[in-house]
Parts: sequence; C-alpha cells; structure tokens
Amino acid sequence: MAAKLDYHWHLRKVMADRGMFSTTDLIPPLAERGISLSSSQVYRLVVERPERLSLKILMALLDILDCTMDDLIEPIAVAGAVKKPKKAAVGGGPSSGSEGLGGLRPKRARIKAVDQSCPLLTSLTASSRTRSV
Repeated sequence: MAAKLDYHWHLRKVMADRGMFSTTDLIPPLAERGISLSSSQVYRLVVERPERLSLKILMALLDILDCTMDDLIEPIAVAGAVKKPKKAAVGGGPSSGSEGLGGLRPKRARIKAVDQSCPLLTSLTASSRTRSV
C-alpha cells in the first residue's frame, strides 16, 4: 500500500503556549508585518487546518510566535489504498472490439434527400396536401 501524506496543524496549541488565547490576538502582529486579514480569516487560520497558505503568512506566523515550521506543521503518513490502473473507455479505440458493447454500438442515422420518383412518397405527400387545405 502506498503512503498518503497528511499533516496536523498546531497553530492553536503554539498560540496557547505563548499566552495567546484569542484568535484576534494575531491581527495586530500580522498587520505590523504588512498582512491584513479579517477576523474571520484569522479564525479559520487558527481553528481549521489550512489547505493553502501563503509563504508570507507562514513566515509571519513563525516570526510572531518565535517557532519553527516543525512546531506548526507535523507531517504524518496515512496508509492509503493503492490506485488501480484506469481501464480504457468503452468503445474508446480500435482495441476495444470485444470489450463492453463492442459491435453492439448503434449506427448513426443518415438523412437522404427525398426521392420524388417513389410512388409511396408521392401518394403520401399528395394526401397530406389535400388534408391541410
């Protein structure tokens, strides 16, 4: 089984270790470093695990909290399922002759010009003209 990389985000714990118990405590130090985040953005940064984080914000957090990346981010390996190779799409190519639907694919309909010499068509079009009058 292939290992899937994941991580734990410890910003809240590191803040608590430094005596910062409110998420809004980060707003002024971030502003001093040229980063303006709303209180809801800072709350999400502290409480939730960020999926994306700019390096500028990360470096500011490391500076504010006087810590290292190892203190904030703990990499972990999670056992993941092994990916199976994808099968070719049904009818996707010339090699898919006997797989899936194979020869059972419908053929595209083709509309041909109406042949006026056909007696059946002539009688049908003539009868439809008399009905519509």
